[in-house]
Amino acid sequence: MGPLSPARTLRLWGPRSLGVALGVFMTIGFVLQLLGGPFHRRLQPLAPSLRPAFLSCPPRQRLVFLKTHKSGSSSVLSLLHRYGDRHGLRFALPARYQFGYPRLFQASRVKGYRPQGGGTQLPFDILCHHMRFNLKEVLQVMPSDSFFFSIVRDPAALARSAFSYYKSTSSAFRKSPSLAAFLANPRAFYRPGARGDHYARNLLWFDFGLPFPPEMRAKSRNLHPSRDPNAPELQVLPSGAGPQAQALNPNALIHPVSTVADHGSQIPSPASFHMGSSSFIQWGLAWLDSVFDLVMVAEYFDESLVLLADALCWGLDDVVGFMHNAQAGREQGLSTVSNSGLTAEDQQLTARARAWNNLDWALYVHFNRSLWARIEKYGQRRLQTAVAELRARRQALAKHCLVGGEASDPKYITDRRFRPFQFGSAKVLGYILRSGLSPQDQEECERLATPELQYKDKLDAKQFPPTVSLPLKTSRPLSP
Repeated sequence: MGPLSPARTLRLWGPRSLGVALGVFMTIGFVLQLLGGPFHRRLQPLAPSLRPAFLSCPPRQRLVFLKTHKSGSSSVLSLLHRYGDRHGLRFALPARYQFGYPRLFQASRVKGYRPQGGGTQLPFDILCHHMRFNLKEVLQVMPSDSFFFSIVRDPAALARSAFSYYKSTSSAFRKSPSLAAFLANPRAFYRPGARGDHYARNLLWFDFGLPFPPEMRAKSRNLHPSRDPNAPELQVLPSGAGPQAQALNPNALIHPVSTVADHGSQIPSPASFHMGSSSFIQWGLAWLDSVFDLVMVAEYFDESLVLLADALCWGLDDVVGFMHNAQAGREQGLSTVSNSGLTAEDQQLTARARAWNNLDWALYVHFNRSLWARIEKYGQRRLQTAVAELRARRQALAKHCLVGGEASDPKYITDRRFRPFQFGSAKVLGYILRSGLSPQDQEECERLATPELQYKDKLDAKQFPPTVSLPLKTSRPLSP
């Protein structure tokens, strides 16, 4: 495969294994960041294909998707399921539905995985199910030149969704009568390390597998007790080391903008976080930049999909799909959360959510900025055309495949194959297929409508077909 690039070499260093080499990382990682951050990549079909005929680059098919919680990630997972299914790719699957979450990912949790040197093993093409990111173990399963990507969401919108969805799971949420009451005095409910309370603060930072500042760590009941004995001291990048080293105000409100220059002007600086030094945060962001090729933004979901197709050298049809795991009345369109249209109370709630989830807010601002830099490079007019095409294709597919052309209340979904798992206080919407579809259309519409749990089971059965054995003929019961 040839020598690895510096950015790929950095993938061999997880945040818990940087101790001795952290000084080198701080130099190389930040220089890479100043030179352009992550290494960018390139842009098959339903029918007809929307892949531009002039593209000659080969499609990328070795993929690592970090599925973050409550960020529109189930919809991304759906398109990966469909793409891999259609192209006969091999998924790294969990034994159940998650890779031991909330513990850090371990290669041993991948079904059918054999350690290196443990016999012949077919390579995995796609790793995409729920995990807490652990680069060292991921690279035991996937090659270092895989395309690494993820998705983030404004922590204010994420908090609203998480509170509804995880109220019965998080002790902090369960004790609070409302999200407003929780955010008014979160320390009255939140206990670091308490069961399920990782859902209640900085959930994105947690999912990315980053360490927390010392003052934010659990003093009791560690969520991941098996720590690396060589975990580094929390040495960090020097402040003011570059344009991305400025601290961000967690109380600032971001507005959607159309240019990088305008977008950058929305971020006041310098300012300090209530918890965690700005240099600590810069260290985490610089490390993520060295690992991830693309981080999508939920508030610009369709724009992110176009950029994903471009980076993977896929056609637009490969990234057209329906929203999955959307809560009724909440996430049927992942729109930007901003000041416009919000009441004073909602604005206060938004500011408090971003301040409480200060590490997530830093993540969101950083990757929101990098997405817009990428949009500028792609071309805004070109992007607008592609997004319009993508949305028109989605609407046409919904009209063709679905009863009513839209998502349905789960109580009307009688076919268990398409009824999404119901969790939390809000209904999770699903899809009902129209009757009379041709066999080919039926197959593709089923792929589009199948929820993530059922699709995972389908892929599992495809990769690990059950052994069929003839029943024993006996006149008496078998012994246990």
